[in-house]
Amino acid sequence: MQRRDLIRGAGTVIPATVAFQMLGAKWAFAQDGDFDSPIDVLNYALTLEYLEAEFYRQGNSADLLQGKDAEYLRTVQRDEEAHVMALTDTINKLGGSPVPAPKVDFGDAFSSRESFLEAGFTFENLGVSAYLGAAPALFQEKELLSAAASIFGVEARHAAILGNLLEKPAEGGVYMGATETPKPRDEVLQAAAPFIVSTVTL
Repeated sequence: MQRRDLIRGAGTVIPATVAFQMLGAKWAFAQDGDFDSPIDVLNYALTLEYLEAEFYRQGNSADLLQGKDAEYLRTVQRDEEAHVMALTDTINKLGGSPVPAPKVDFGDAFSSRESFLEAGFTFENLGVSAYLGAAPALFQEKELLSAAASIFGVEARHAAILGNLLEKPAEGGVYMGATETPKPRDEVLQAAAPFIVSTVTL
């Protein structure tokens, strides 16, 4: 299987509900620094990046956007695909096994421009919270921590772009305040709720 295929979801089929439950469980572990290894942290991040890359691939294919909207979200899609490739390559170089890409159903997220952008806004802020929560587990791995921080920064910029396209207010919309705050598991899963409607079965 080519890495490009992984991005397109050609891996083990996992319902969206299960995928987000996996993320939520790992988030709870992240708060206690309870990852088994750096590779475990990277696979946690890879799972979310798979979902984001596939979300933008499907959304951009729906032709809901025009002009600046379309230009920006095509760029966001390329960023998420690059994150998948970078994480996959890093896991392989460390001698680990990248988790397979889940196949997901994003429900009615692509029913309109607004629903697409709102879902993306929620997704990006979920990514920001997840990376921030997992960072302590990489504290002893300075190079990996630096790489994760660089992706964290891009996710935050994506969220700001989407907030701006949606004409949200500055603080609490385009950005979340003077500092980013990790969310507990329940809040992360609640934020993921628009994406967990799935007809896919194991």
